[in-house]
Amino acid sequence: MNPIELSVIVPVYNEEQGLQALFDRLYPALDKLGVSYEIVFINDGSRDRSAAILREQFQKRPDVTRVVLFNGNFGQHMAIMAGFEHCKGQRIVTLDADLQNPPEEIGKMLAKMDEGHDYIGSIRKQRNDSWWRHVASRAMNHLRERITHIKMTDQGCMLRAYSRDIIAAINSCKEVNTFIPALAYTFAQRPAEVVVEHEERAEGESKYSLYSLIRLNFDLMTGFSVVPLQIFSLVGIAVSILSALFVVYLFIRRLIVGPEAEGVFTLFAIAFFLIGITLFGIGLLGEYIGRVYQQVRHRPRYLVQAVLEKSCKG
Repeated sequence: MNPIELSVIVPVYNEEQGLQALFDRLYPALDKLGVSYEIVFINDGSRDRSAAILREQFQKRPDVTRVVLFNGNFGQHMAIMAGFEHCKGQRIVTLDADLQNPPEEIGKMLAKMDEGHDYIGSIRKQRNDSWWRHVASRAMNHLRERITHIKMTDQGCMLRAYSRDIIAAINSCKEVNTFIPALAYTFAQRPAEVVVEHEERAEGESKYSLYSLIRLNFDLMTGFSVVPLQIFSLVGIAVSILSALFVVYLFIRRLIVGPEAEGVFTLFAIAFFLIGITLFGIGLLGEYIGRVYQQVRHRPRYLVQAVLEKSCKG
């Protein structure tokens, strides 16, 4: 059998309305590339007819279509990890099912890999998102780069390309929570980025909320750096020194001026400030401890209900 040159991994969650439009553009775009390919769809526990539509598409193109059916919703990153473990291509491209990243841009990713790069990220040329997504994404990118030293201009773009060696390294990691592009960046010898087109979502609604964005970046920063703990330690030392100096100041003032009631609210404000810092620190420690807790349980990251693929005989 000839090796498969390209695997395209598409996580699917409640995309019933837009799947046919995806099929109509994805298959012709890959046919034009002139390479052997497979498309691996991962149904992440969709509650609509997405699984049934994927089954129908598999029956239409069983030669190049594979479908992994989860028995529950495990999240987009786990769906991609499942795709990595089931794909067979020498080059692997991840793609969203919502057509915000045009399938026609896959050829551009492969052309960049032909230059010798082993991991290709993408930068959306013109983002058709709300203003708060622009602001939040830019702020998170800046903070993440300063803390982890991982450079990704546009971490929210799903269209990315990986070499087989990078995928093998990612599959060898058994982390429960991780950020796949950042993990690939740390393994890559020659990472690169390309500018790609960006379109409005054709059907359905975005699965990412502001909370999801914050949650993703917490995973990224706590999974790839201990700088947040170090920063908090330095803040704790600074606050402790300032608090001690303030206590000395109040003691001397009491000796000189005498007792006074006017400073009660100031002390309350300082106490609440210190309590807030303490609670933030506890939450930060909880992020790290929670990751350890999830890791030591050794629970499966996802459960596969069925895999639809063409059987190989002979």
